[in-house]
Amino acid sequence: MSSTRSRVLPRGWYPTSANNCRERIQEFVEGFKAPAGAWIGGVVPHAGWEFSGKGAARVFATLAGSVNPDRIVVYGGHLSGTAKPIIYTENHWETPLGLISMDSSSVSELVREGLVVPAPASYSDNTVEVILPFAKYFFPDTSLIAIHSPASEKAVDLGKRLAEFLAARNVRTLYVGSADLTHYGPNYGFVPMGTGPKAVSWVKEYNDKSLIEKALAMDALGVLNDARSKHNTCSPGPVASVIASTSMGGVVKGTLLEYYTSYDVAPGSSFVGYASIVY
Repeated sequence: MSSTRSRVLPRGWYPTSANNCRERIQEFVEGFKAPAGAWIGGVVPHAGWEFSGKGAARVFATLAGSVNPDRIVVYGGHLSGTAKPIIYTENHWETPLGLISMDSSSVSELVREGLVVPAPASYSDNTVEVILPFAKYFFPDTSLIAIHSPASEKAVDLGKRLAEFLAARNVRTLYVGSADLTHYGPNYGFVPMGTGPKAVSWVKEYNDKSLIEKALAMDALGVLNDARSKHNTCSPGPVASVIASTSMGGVVKGTLLEYYTSYDVAPGSSFVGYASIVY
């Protein structure tokens, strides 16, 4: 029996109509020139589109200019280090631009092999859903596998084993990890440098920079350790998984497309960092 996962996030996260989605995505990439390269993966932010849409759209635009994949793997976040990887098992996922087909056959195999556990029907999280319209817009006919990666070394194992699984089946795959960076300010209970311009500079020039450097160097364990010690991402698992998956394809370094914070969009005492990386 066919099943569809419905949209859960309200209008404020991303548009509800196809036309509005297309218009916003076109605005996000207007004037952007994607770097040339044989890109097979990336890291995207996952806040509401008003803040993170530009960063996510430009990663997908770069990937779309490089390859024609058979599959897209989206690694979602917000899992603890003790959790097992969670996979979505529905046949389709609803977006304003139409249904995305999910690779149900591969998902079933991965569950049987014990690499992942099924996500409950009631499970809801923004780290995957908010970026699905970008996947549908830039890769309208490509099916998808969506997995949440734990904030532990299990994310590295997941990334390697999934890449091996798909390569053994000759499936050309793009790997996308969903992660926001430092959540700073009173709203997040994290104010080691107080508030104001000094705090913004510290996040940009030290805390987020530390994790970005490790992600670009493809240091998956360094990303995980950095997140534990510096609290500079809500979702280190997806970054580690993407690094592990793309390294299996011979990638040795990443490229930073864009970095900014929500403070740059709407200044306030609480803000979040966003990085757009391609591999």
